[in-house]
This record gives sequence, structure tokens and C-alpha cells, in this order.
Amino acid sequence: MTLITTHIKWIMLVSGALTSTMFYAVLAPQAALMSTFGASISGPLAEIVVRNWGALITLVGAMLIYGAFRPIHRTLVIAVATISKMVFIVLVLTIGSQYLGKAGVAIVFDAVVVVLFVAYLASVRRVA
Repeated sequence: MTLITTHIKWIMLVSGALTSTMFYAVLAPQAALMSTFGASISGPLAEIVVRNWGALITLVGAMLIYGAFRPIHRTLVIAVATISKMVFIVLVLTIGSQYLGKAGVAIVFDAVVVVLFVAYLASVRRVA
């Protein structure tokens, strides 16, 4: 646990930077869907929803980067990021398992980050 708390700034920076790469979905929604899930959806509504999804994920990544430099906000930022990543994992595993072939990398990354963040939150709570 102390290893995680000691290096939480770098864990947040790396996970925030990688999470922020979903800005790609804002710029190229169909390409982002293909690279993430191996499938795409079309139409104006899909463009809006996918671009918004990319923007929200990017905001979580930006929050992680911000929280890395602002310890007073870390707990909130990590809690929000953890919930967001857990929702994605659960949705893919429960109703999107056909996309695991492509989305598996994102699922594994998010799962590792969730474990690290939950361990950090548990250690911070224990200290408080």
C-alpha cells in the first residue's frame, strides 16, 4: 500500500494521460469506435453521443492529471475516475462481451487502474 501512496502522483499522471487519449473520439468518432470496439455506429445521433463520450472520458483523464498536482483534490478525482472506469468495465462485461476482443486492452488497463485507485483510497481512509 505504501508503494501506491508513495507513487500515486505518477500513477495518476500515467493513467490520466492514457485516459485522455480518448480525445481521439471527439475528433474521429467512427475511427475511435473501430479501434476501441472493432465496430461502429452511424448517423448524426451517433456522432453526438460518441463525441460526447470521448469528451467525458478525456475530462476524467484531465482530472487525473490535475489531481496528481493537487493533493487536496486527489480523493474526489480518484473516486470519480474509479466509478467511471468501473461502469465501463461492467457495461462491457455484461452487455458488450462481443467487443472484448478489441476492448479487452481498455478493460485490462481500466481494471488495473481501478485496483490501484481502490487500494489508494483504502489506505488514505485508514490514515484519516
